[in-house]
Amino acid sequence: MARREGQTGPTIFDTAAPADGAGTTEAAPAPTPGPDDAAPAGSARPPRLTVCADGGARGNPGPAAYGALVRDASTGEVLDQEGLTLGSTTNNVAEYSGLIAGLEMARAINPDAAVDVRMDSKLVIEQMAGRWKIKNPAMKDLAARAQRVRPARVTWTWVPRAENKAADALVNKALDGSPTVRRG
Repeated sequence: MARREGQTGPTIFDTAAPADGAGTTEAAPAPTPGPDDAAPAGSARPPRLTVCADGGARGNPGPAAYGALVRDASTGEVLDQEGLTLGSTTNNVAEYSGLIAGLEMARAINPDAAVDVRMDSKLVIEQMAGRWKIKNPAMKDLAARAQRVRPARVTWTWVPRAENKAADALVNKALDGSPTVRRG
């Protein structure tokens, strides 16, 4: 997967990990928006966003994909979404990939927004909140990537699968051959 034209900052496909900070809930302050980050005339950046993310593998490991969407927390409007395949990997890698994609989209929409991350992966939510240790080296790398793109103000919310249907649908749509590419 290639970096999209005009995309800046880390993506789920970057491999460098920070020297420290993996698995903690502290994050560096969000970058200061530049002139290219200005909202279009007549529009305002939502101060609160909701990221819904999911990942799945048909087999574990097996063909995998992630789905993520960002909503305006006040209106529920979907501001961006993405569902892409990852090749053959594990369900946990797919779950973390969905989280990273959702955080990237939220940052692109408003790097200063407070974000509520909602996922049906208890593992990812508990690890990102710092309540569970991350033992697997591959998961440590993915958690570190998520920490690098997470906002300064984030809450981690586990939701039942039934409340994560939109992100799950993006996963299945991608696995069925109809990926959804983010707008931003």
